[in-house]
Amino acid sequence: MAWSVKGQYFESCNCEAACPCIFLSPPTEDDCTVLVGWHIDEGNFDGTSLDGLNVALAVLSPGHMMEVPWKAALYFDDRATEDQMNALGAIFSGQAGGHPERLASHIGEVLGAGPATIRFDSAGDKRSMSIAGVADVTIAAIGGQGDGEVTVEGHPLAISPGVAAVVAHSEKLTYDDHGMQWNLEEKNGLFAPFEYAA
Repeated sequence: MAWSVKGQYFESCNCEAACPCIFLSPPTEDDCTVLVGWHIDEGNFDGTSLDGLNVALAVLSPGHMMEVPWKAALYFDDRATEDQMNALGAIFSGQAGGHPERLASHIGEVLGAGPATIRFDSAGDKRSMSIAGVADVTIAAIGGQGDGEVTVEGHPLAISPGVAAVVAHSEKLTYDDHGMQWNLEEKNGLFAPFEYAA
């Protein structure tokens, strides 16, 4: 089945900025806890529109991200119809191929996957997302030279390959689900446009 999705993504984790895991180095803590959010501006899965929908992924990597299997939970926009929900599940679980399949290859245990009320906001140098009853995260870009952005590009572990990611700090990151509880601030964040297809 032909499919494509593009829009905005961001992530925040418990590493100091910039997260060394994206360069295949050990995390700055003993493990890495990551929350990723995607907002699909334009998407189509075998004729089913995915425009405007959100997806979130929570990951626990109990050690070096390239050496240990991840535990993960997926959340799909509860505004989605049954066909849209199936499409989101196929894409972001990696079953439909493309770059998400590469990311999913690191997952050793799926803790859960299902609908949730997800709000994704993008304004200026900030990105934020909430998952009702589960998570709340806001990140803001780090000021660089001449008040410009600080970016990383070409890093081998990338949610959005081929695109420069803006480095950010978290203003807050809370998560409470599947026995995992995180309450963080002033840690790593990254955001960028994304585009996947297969």
